[in-house]
Amino acid sequence: MPQATVHLLRHGEVHNPDGILYGRLPEFHLSELGQQMAKTLAVHFSDRVAGGANIVHLVASPLTRAQETALPISEALNLEIHTEARIIEAGNHFEGLRVNKAELLKPRHWPHLRNPFTPSWGEPYKAQAARVIAAVQDARLRAIELGGDQAEAILVSHQLPIWSTRLSAEGKPLWHDPRKRECTLTSITSLVFDDDGTLLRVEYSEPAAALLPGASNTPGA
Repeated sequence: MPQATVHLLRHGEVHNPDGILYGRLPEFHLSELGQQMAKTLAVHFSDRVAGGANIVHLVASPLTRAQETALPISEALNLEIHTEARIIEAGNHFEGLRVNKAELLKPRHWPHLRNPFTPSWGEPYKAQAARVIAAVQDARLRAIELGGDQAEAILVSHQLPIWSTRLSAEGKPLWHDPRKRECTLTSITSLVFDDDGTLLRVEYSEPAAALLPGASNTPGA
């Protein structure tokens, strides 16, 4: 029997009318649709608790969009939001810019485009996965401490760190095509552990799928 599950929840849609790569920039808030997505996730987790799920621990990245996504869940489940820097968005050279062909052709960016496998334009995929996995393990242990067997924790994070963590957990190469990430807005990537902390499986779901059509999906990194 699995002893604990840690859910990596991506934040909701961000108000970003200029379409910039917002990365770790402060004060990027959820849009109205993003707030609706967050409320939908709060209902989803509330329904699971009503059905017997033992969700006892809630953690969020320090960035505004993650905190705002966690808030309705906090209120619905009566859980404090614990801020965790290790699940923050990836660092990126292009933060604050509109990343398009014209921008990429500027010579000042060329040194940062030399190696897509690391990647050379931002925080290495391996570093992202390592820090998130460490936070996941701490959250797993805290959930067990609070709720015992079958305890669950929710970590509200960002697409690229979540995807890098999933690839690492599944033993797959970390380099990837960003367009093929299976990590939509407010999707849940669940890491299910057995009683000795060994990862049993990775599960994926999209409780707010009905709200995705037409949503802006400019990545943070």
